[in-house]
Amino acid sequence: MDTSRNDQLGELAADASLERTDFLATASAQLSKFLDANAERIADLGGLVLIDDEVDYLAISEDLSFRSRSRYLDEATGKWVTETEVIDSASELVELYNLADVFASFAEATKAEAGLGEEPTATGDLLKSADISPAETVSLGGENVYAAAADDWAAAGHQYEEAPEGEEEAAERLYDLALAFQERSQQTEAHLLEQFESAAAQLTSVLGDLVIIDDEDERLTLRASGSFTAEVVPEAEVETGTWRKLDGPDEIVEFYDPTDVFGDLADTLAEAFPALSGPAAEGEDEAETDEAEGDAEESDAEEGDEPTENGEGDDHR
Repeated sequence: MDTSRNDQLGELAADASLERTDFLATASAQLSKFLDANAERIADLGGLVLIDDEVDYLAISEDLSFRSRSRYLDEATGKWVTETEVIDSASELVELYNLADVFASFAEATKAEAGLGEEPTATGDLLKSADISPAETVSLGGENVYAAAADDWAAAGHQYEEAPEGEEEAAERLYDLALAFQERSQQTEAHLLEQFESAAAQLTSVLGDLVIIDDEDERLTLRASGSFTAEVVPEAEVETGTWRKLDGPDEIVEFYDPTDVFGDLADTLAEAFPALSGPAAEGEDEAETDEAEGDAEESDAEEGDEPTENGEGDDHR
């Protein structure tokens, strides 16, 4: 390759680098301007989740910092790897995300927060505000899916201006509110499981798969990859014995309370590694054993004092 060609390639690379730097600076300034103009709104909303799918998660906090989580398959190990980081500035964010996608995510997130979903999934006042009839609502797997829209409606701080006219309207409003908070609770629990999976991945890669529950109607396992997997037989399928696979934390929390999951996992580990229980626990076990033996001896003694047919007590010693 001649010198002139090398020079041309070098100049092209240098120009491209300058253009990239200029683009990032312009994009950073544009994003910073947008954030500054909407800082008060974002703070009032308590932050927003902008992206939340299987491989990517991006949220903005009240202080305008971003939380990012990515999940990818490590080809070297064949295991899923989750990385979480805090992005403090607009310049860092535009290095990682396409600015057009970020603005699109803001638009979609705010639309959802306002209860303006693409699908008619609400009832009552939610339907009236969107000019949708109850007949247009949809269901999935036998479950009414308007809970998600109700969640957005409640999270947006919606309040009724007037008191309910009667018991039926009050019950309807309370019903919507209960479903809204149920959905919010499940979302929070799902993110808690995701955080645990991310923190546990390095440890489970050493321990391998851990079977937490293995019953005739449910199975729960913490994989070596750090992710939970589960299968259950829903109540509606008990007669047919049809198993349902739970894909990811969002579905797992429909059937499991994270508190129980973590507690059962701790019990599984303590059973597999008795040393985890510690000397105190071992002492308690011994005390319980001694107490049980004492009760048994006392019971035997009482039985021995009972008279037999010939009037003498049985001797069990």
